[in-house]
Amino acid sequence: MAITAAQVKDLREKTGAGMMECKKALVEAEGDVDKAIKVLRERGLAAAAKKSSRSTEEGIVGQYIHAGGKLGVLVEVNCETDFVARTEEFQELVHNLAMHIAATSPRWVRKDDAPESEIEKESEIYRNQAAKEGKPDKVLDRIVQGRIKKFYEETCLYEQPFVKDGDVSVAEYIQSKIATIKENITVRRFSRFKVGE
Repeated sequence: MAITAAQVKDLREKTGAGMMECKKALVEAEGDVDKAIKVLRERGLAAAAKKSSRSTEEGIVGQYIHAGGKLGVLVEVNCETDFVARTEEFQELVHNLAMHIAATSPRWVRKDDAPESEIEKESEIYRNQAAKEGKPDKVLDRIVQGRIKKFYEETCLYEQPFVKDGDVSVAEYIQSKIATIKENITVRRFSRFKVGE
């Protein structure tokens, strides 16, 4: 099947991928744009996974102050090079993350950052709740696991649904940016300030 320049241009505008990557994806997808987008996402995420072990010692501290000045966020986002830290795309990512933190108030960056004592306490609460609801003993573990997963989604930045696109988690949003920026990116830390708290 012949792929036209117009198809390549259209796919490039939708994904931001390079011309040759778009053409290869369209050929592989036999001209189906939706399938080509899926192919490009899979390739990008695979490339992002390879970059995730690389050191991130550059970056910026971004900030977001909500209208009225009653709520503010500082977030440190790291990348591999100072060059990337100065790009508009990276700075937009940092700003979006700061806005997300302001909106959702996570407690930790990753699941691993949540103290084990906190997880044990929550697990015990969920187990007792499920038992009081009359759930059989054999399903209690599954119920607790499901509720702990939900707890992580509410309290850990990387696990939360991204506020600008609820179909992806913050971790997936960052992975998509790693795929386009072509450098490893990590959130190191954040602080959220609210007047009166």
